[in-house]
Amino acid sequence: MRLLAAVFAVSVALSAAPGMPRIVAISDVHGDYAVFVQVLQQVGVIDAKRKWKGGTTVLVQTGDIPDRGPQSRKVMDLLMDLEKQARKAGGQVHPLLGNHEVMNMLGDLRYVSAEEYASYASADAEELREHVFMTSATPQQRDDAAIKAAWMAAHPPGWIELVQAFGAKGKYGRWLRQHDTVVKVGDTLFLHGGISPKYATLQVTEINDRVRTALASATPETEPLLTDEEGPLWYRGLALGPEAALTAHVDALLAHHGVARIVLGHTVTPGVVLPRFGGKIILNDVGMSAVYGGPPSALEIQDSTVTVHHRGKPIVVPASPDLNAYLKQALAVEPAESKLRKWMAQGAVWPPPPAAAPPIAP
Repeated sequence: MRLLAAVFAVSVALSAAPGMPRIVAISDVHGDYAVFVQVLQQVGVIDAKRKWKGGTTVLVQTGDIPDRGPQSRKVMDLLMDLEKQARKAGGQVHPLLGNHEVMNMLGDLRYVSAEEYASYASADAEELREHVFMTSATPQQRDDAAIKAAWMAAHPPGWIELVQAFGAKGKYGRWLRQHDTVVKVGDTLFLHGGISPKYATLQVTEINDRVRTALASATPETEPLLTDEEGPLWYRGLALGPEAALTAHVDALLAHHGVARIVLGHTVTPGVVLPRFGGKIILNDVGMSAVYGGPPSALEIQDSTVTVHHRGKPIVVPASPDLNAYLKQALAVEPAESKLRKWMAQGAVWPPPPAAAPPIAP
């Protein structure tokens, strides 16, 4: 924290507008600008020049723009522009906070790619690194070539500029600190991770206010909603927990928030939007970033009909436990080698058995 303090040198919540005619939800982007633009164009909210053409559409991005991929800056810049353009057209854009946005704001940069760091590097990157090292190191450390080399390797060109950009006064830090963690649009609740029994009694406004207050404070790490594995940025129970054990919890959540469904990101599916609990929970993170190899995908909700645009093909998402017909339609547009094709060949079991499931990274 001492080093971050050396580098670093609210906000009005966006309000959901019930009754909007069309909602489009896109989940974890992870720095893949090209696929993000492709999906926005496929669902008709931007044109060939990347300008808003969605009219009164409400666009929800459920977090995890940064990390892993190389171009999260371009994604955030585009969303900044689209927020303004959509507002003028009578639409809305809600970029929600995910755990990776918060990680970057708190200085946890372990998932930042080398290309991402390079995209932030200024002409003075080397001088900045030298200055920060010299002002933060002890006299003994400054004179130790091995220590200096290790520090430089751990803090590549662009590291300082990225930290500054996500700081409270930085371009992206200021922007992100204005955003919600949870948003209700019509009869649908959107957030990144999920709502666990531990936080089930909180209202949307309470969650958003607590997160914003913490991020504006000098000690954000003391707010459990930012880091708790059962908090709304991190919880995976609605995605991976047994339905029989969680059905009562899900029904209580829907009643508490007055919604018909909850749309989540965070937990990567085998390459297709997956409904759970009879469509009451929708897993929208298909791993569409190149680092995961999933398909371009967006969710659309209009007149209570939930449709996924899977590789550009609209497919109605069923509210039935029987997903066979739905999965076959998605499979029809899949390439010969794909995550979805492999998963279906293995029996299409979800959630994956613990012994077969790979470790899940944040």
